[in-house]
Amino acid sequence: MGGTEHLTVQREGATLVLTLNRPESKNALSLPMLVGLYDGWLAADEDEEVRSVVLTGAGGCFCAGMDLKALAGGGMEGEQYRDRMTADPDLHWKAMLRHHRPRKPVIAAVEGHCVAGGTEILQGTDIRIAGESATFGLFEVRRGLFPIGGSTVRLPRQIARTHALEMLLTGRPYSADEAARIGLIGRVVPDGTALEEALAVAEQINACGPLAVEEVKASVYETAEMTETDGLAAELKRGWPVFSTADAKEGARAFAEKRPPVYRRA
Repeated sequence: MGGTEHLTVQREGATLVLTLNRPESKNALSLPMLVGLYDGWLAADEDEEVRSVVLTGAGGCFCAGMDLKALAGGGMEGEQYRDRMTADPDLHWKAMLRHHRPRKPVIAAVEGHCVAGGTEILQGTDIRIAGESATFGLFEVRRGLFPIGGSTVRLPRQIARTHALEMLLTGRPYSADEAARIGLIGRVVPDGTALEEALAVAEQINACGPLAVEEVKASVYETAEMTETDGLAAELKRGWPVFSTADAKEGARAFAEKRPPVYRRA
């Protein structure tokens, strides 16, 4: 299934589950984790049997950001992956979803800390579910750093600018309830159930027409900064061909016959 020592990959039906797996360091980002993440996004894109992705963290924590201890010491674990970074200097940004957008829907299942780089990765996901004790925030300015994972661009486009600037400029922590109120996450669930809830949402997505799902996601992002007129034209260009697919015909037949549809990506 792939993965590395800090990133596990598991299939749950048509869902690929990527787990940040470095709980002793609150899943702080490492070279093995970044390489595993990028490979996981590519695997999901390339496998037509995968219809959704869930991103979560091991040990009751999502991600505490970059490994600052290693950064201060001038090195990180996983030097055996250094050749991957040399071959693709953009790999870490792709892994963190700064320079890569997966075709398939990505659902974040958050427990515990989701701060700094964790909150930055979160902004690259599509649907976000968190346990009630989860903590969010962009702490970089408190440490004299810049949240260069995309937050100064993405966050004001995803939540109200006043909330985005407060999060960016104060570096304070946010509870799950507050993160939901400002729109950073979509749902708060009891602690320990975020992954279960994310998999349930993934199953709902997996039951839909995969071609339609992918084009709907692509349209939302493609038209985000367009004028309404240009956006509607782009939507029609993407959406209209879906109606002539075999999957669309299967959906109509299944509805008429009162049975679950069987989609074949055609």
